[in-house]
Amino acid sequence: MSQVIDVHTHYVPRGWPALSDKDDVPWLRIDSEREATIMVGSKEFRRIADDCWDARVRLADMGGDSVDVQVVSPTPVFFSYDRTPAEGMKIAKIFNDVALEICDPARHRLVPFCQVPLQDPELACEELDRCLAAGHRGVEIGNHVGDRDLDDSGIVMFLQHCAQVGAPVFVHPWDMPTSPRLNRWMSQWLTGMPAETHLSLLAMILGGVFDRLPETLKICFAHGGGSFAFWLGRLENAWYERQDLVGVSEKPPSQYTGRFSVDSVVFNPASLRLLVDVVGVENIMLGSDYPYPLGERPVGQVVRQAEFLSDTDKERLLGGNAESFLSLPARQEV
Repeated sequence: MSQVIDVHTHYVPRGWPALSDKDDVPWLRIDSEREATIMVGSKEFRRIADDCWDARVRLADMGGDSVDVQVVSPTPVFFSYDRTPAEGMKIAKIFNDVALEICDPARHRLVPFCQVPLQDPELACEELDRCLAAGHRGVEIGNHVGDRDLDDSGIVMFLQHCAQVGAPVFVHPWDMPTSPRLNRWMSQWLTGMPAETHLSLLAMILGGVFDRLPETLKICFAHGGGSFAFWLGRLENAWYERQDLVGVSEKPPSQYTGRFSVDSVVFNPASLRLLVDVVGVENIMLGSDYPYPLGERPVGQVVRQAEFLSDTDKERLLGGNAESFLSLPARQEV
């Protein structure tokens, strides 16, 4: 019997050493014993609570949602890809070490993923290796570094290294474009995040990344892969009709859907059914975006209530696929 594994959760420490002498770096304003606010310079970024840093709170919530294991990844605002490589490395080390401390009270249930200075692929490989040796099981990366998408040669080199060392990769959208039209109604999160993930999957396919990377690479895209599943038909049509501009991958786009996974945090059965139809039940893993307000609670309710899924398929989505992705042993029945 598989464990129930949530592959998409985040942490924020309850404080960290000074990251830089510059005035635009993230810091934490402590508002009460259980509440705080992530600040970027003088601006509020996000209000958070102790479920971001307190293992006891996380474990209680996991118990309430019948979740056995969480993958605990960085909050993307801390990626710091716009810093110098040295600064990015310093910041990554600080947060990666604190992540181990947060997960330490329940090592068998809280699985840490590290961050790396992706702006410098060699340093990124170095930090990944250090973190794997220290107890991290994989890595979370942003979906781009400035104008460099996932088909950038340096990022591809890093992904090749992940495949070589067997590190699963979780890709999370971040640093969405801003404009007066996007600054209302959380539109950066509601339209920008799905579009960012869609664009990066296009880069992986049309940029020839899947053609160059070994099939052993384990890579998962957040938020159900963004808008990719809904628009795969449009992409496929363009690949055939505009070979001069779009038909640049070795195979049609639909032939790559088995090369990556997505999480299940799409919030309604119709969307989940589309994911199953497009990417396959074997390539979807439970995700919640815990503990943030746009996440799914109770965790896994859409999967559990999906009438079109068989019991076997539900078990795969709730944990079986993630056990393979993370190389975890299956739970033993007593």
